[in-house]
Amino acid sequence: MAHESQGFGTRAIHAGQRPDPSTGAIMTPIYQTSTYVQSEVGSPTDGYDYARVKNPTREALQGNLASLENGRHAVAYASGLAAIEAIITTELSAGDHLVCGADVYGGVDRMLRYVWDRFGIEFDFVDTTDAEAVQAAVREETRLIHVETPSNPMITVTDIAACAAIARDAGAVLSVDNTFATPFLQRPLDLGADIVMHSTTKFLNGHSDMIGGALVTNSDERADQLRFYQKTTGGVPGPFDCWLVLRGTKTLHLRMPVHCANARRIAGLLDGRDDVERVLYPGLVDHPQHELAGRQMDDFGSMVSFDLGSTERANRFAATTELFQLAESLGGVESLVSVPTSMTHASVPDEKKAEIGLTPGLVRLSVGVETGDDLVQDLERALDAL
Repeated sequence: MAHESQGFGTRAIHAGQRPDPSTGAIMTPIYQTSTYVQSEVGSPTDGYDYARVKNPTREALQGNLASLENGRHAVAYASGLAAIEAIITTELSAGDHLVCGADVYGGVDRMLRYVWDRFGIEFDFVDTTDAEAVQAAVREETRLIHVETPSNPMITVTDIAACAAIARDAGAVLSVDNTFATPFLQRPLDLGADIVMHSTTKFLNGHSDMIGGALVTNSDERADQLRFYQKTTGGVPGPFDCWLVLRGTKTLHLRMPVHCANARRIAGLLDGRDDVERVLYPGLVDHPQHELAGRQMDDFGSMVSFDLGSTERANRFAATTELFQLAESLGGVESLVSVPTSMTHASVPDEKKAEIGLTPGLVRLSVGVETGDDLVQDLERALDAL
């Protein structure tokens, strides 16, 4: 077992896990079972009575993720959106108010507009890069502030500590989607956040072969609420999916530096081209939150967005690249390209897209860990073809 004092790489490989006591298997087994035999009626062993409630593979993953985020508790869900739903369900009731980042994953926008609005949850979308705007949006009924940093797809950076102070003063909870940064680059709990959210589908898994989500917190009471919600509503990941994320986190500290190095190189390439209208990457010195990102993160991540000026040019570019394959999602070892306005953020209203600067020509890259020279050549060929 790993200890808190050990380095990130050691904890990534060992935290939450131990050799199987029955065989000595060094890898956590996939406990593919729906139920557990009890020695007598109503006396499950260590709480193992039904796999929706507790599964050893899931327990190992939860222990691993908690350690990586410097948290006390982690609770895993069937998807990132299921994790978001758990936050809203456990923290808000009808009439409560949520301040949500304006630039967030399109599925979060869709959930608030078309699901939770029907149940009396009130919300405002706010530019969370502006702490004064966040403060101004808070009202007496505000119970939750939710931010993504870096954000999707505009790659903005929010001051987590500033938002934590605002939430604390308002008696509200701050949740931070840390999917783009991962705990290798950024640890929101250390900066005052109450809940850290992940789509484990992305960098934590790192291999584009499962769907999952997770929440991490230091609060014992909040963790109990999240576990109760997990048990009661049933949005749990299967043991094989948990095992796949565990396999992924073991190499997170090896993959992320390559992701970041490739992204820095590609952002510089794009920034130097006259046929690219703008490049959105916190590692560029002209990024509005470059200084903040340098303080808050250990590197600048591997998500790069840039504007080609029109839908036609963006679509042609995305269809021309070879190594950057046209697909939704992100965070795998392979490089992906998408056009958010018609893919991941298609359900976001046009007026909101315009408000956050999400133009039809915006292209989003998830930069993988391939050889950097090959990625550069792929992009240059596609841009030259335009």
